[in-house]
Amino acid sequence: MRNLTCAVALSATLACAFAANAASPKPKMATDIPPEITTPDKVETRIGTLKFFDGMPDKETVAKTYDNLDFLRGVEVFLNSMPGASLYAMREGLRGVGVDNQTVAVFETLADSKSLFLTPNTETVYLFGWIDLKDGPIVVETPPNILAFVDDFWFRHVTDMGNAGPDKGKGGKFLFLPPGYAGPVPEGYFVARSTTFGNWLFARGFLVNGDPKPAVESFKKSWRQYPLPKAANPPETKFVNVSGKAFNTIHANNFRYYEEIAHLVQEEPKEAIDPETLGLLAAIGIEKGKPFAPDARMKAILTDAAAVGNATARSILFANRDKDFYLYPNSYWETGFLGGSHEFLKNGARYLDARTRFMYYATGITPAMAAKMVGAGSQYAVTFRDSKGDYLDGGKNYSLRIPPNPPVKNFWSLVLYDGQTRSELQTDMQFPSIGSQKQDLKVNADGSVDLYFGPKAPAGKASNWVQTMPDKSWSTILRLYGPLDPWFDKTWKPGDLELVN
Repeated sequence: MRNLTCAVALSATLACAFAANAASPKPKMATDIPPEITTPDKVETRIGTLKFFDGMPDKETVAKTYDNLDFLRGVEVFLNSMPGASLYAMREGLRGVGVDNQTVAVFETLADSKSLFLTPNTETVYLFGWIDLKDGPIVVETPPNILAFVDDFWFRHVTDMGNAGPDKGKGGKFLFLPPGYAGPVPEGYFVARSTTFGNWLFARGFLVNGDPKPAVESFKKSWRQYPLPKAANPPETKFVNVSGKAFNTIHANNFRYYEEIAHLVQEEPKEAIDPETLGLLAAIGIEKGKPFAPDARMKAILTDAAAVGNATARSILFANRDKDFYLYPNSYWETGFLGGSHEFLKNGARYLDARTRFMYYATGITPAMAAKMVGAGSQYAVTFRDSKGDYLDGGKNYSLRIPPNPPVKNFWSLVLYDGQTRSELQTDMQFPSIGSQKQDLKVNADGSVDLYFGPKAPAGKASNWVQTMPDKSWSTILRLYGPLDPWFDKTWKPGDLELVN
């Protein structure tokens, strides 16, 4: 019986083989097909099982792959259009406090934690403006001894003004021309052409013996903005004091993010960005001249993409896997600006993670930030972790030693930032910061300084303490104003944050 069963099975197998050969004879032109260029009938992937008939995807596979494609493009838009989203939120926040072509915002008593900005400092006087070129060229007159620049709506550098600008810190008249401008260009101006109509204007004035008033007075005396046709009789420039005002300039981390980008695309010429980026935006429904109106399926996918994009940006920022960001061996201090290029170029290629990291944490693009300028400008070191590599926890106590002879011509400071907002950490202190300009700062006999961070000040250390909040993560930036050679050659380095029991 066993032999009979085997014989029957063998006969059936041979019959099937003969039938198959009879049905599918080998073509005369057949060659050996490399297996790597074919697709199996079933493939197991991270998005599930994908099925094919001789390479043709079935209905369920098509649905899965298009859902995945839309999701991937949504994540890419989140990560790679962040410069535009950041400045859209900046523009909206500034509009909310009254900024326009002839009105600028000034932090007359410095920037405290009530205003939501990405990693501002608390030691210089900020002036922020928004230049709208849709009605034609705009003139900006600047005072001496400032650091200032203008970035276009996609956060690309347009020009520097002040100490790093063509006026060489003496002050001057700058003429901003809109995209495609072909009209007359009068003499007597530093001329800058922008690829976008909307442009963010950033300026910093400096304290005098700890007093912001001289910088504020200099801005109000000399800063002017007006349309070029009114240059002979300029209208008044208005100044809004925004110190202590609560308003937001930080982009969304949810579906609203895509709506912010859609608004920007509608406002600016298509030529302002490259066709590749335009195609990526169009793939998720963001096109100039068309409403952004995703259906329920696409909105659900983009909502998920924003969540993953946001998580990815936070991982790139707070847990970057590129060790080149670290400034020193066996230390958790990181550089604020990697690569020496304000365009985020590395060996001729765009360093995408470096751009995402910077844009998620900071604002302002200028070549001066990436340049080595001994004794001028500023340099930055960032840390999110203590000496053991753990995230900084507002419920714990830490100490930090600033070694003797900090390499600065002017001063140094540390400002604390909220892990959620990346803005100044909101505590009971108006300014969550400390630095060498603090009048009651205690300095050790050897010139070093011990700093303390935690919910409560250690006994006798209040002058060297910055408050943190339980259940809040935080980070800090060490700024060196007028950095000297020991900073650049790394013969001087700050201590790491040490957990104090």
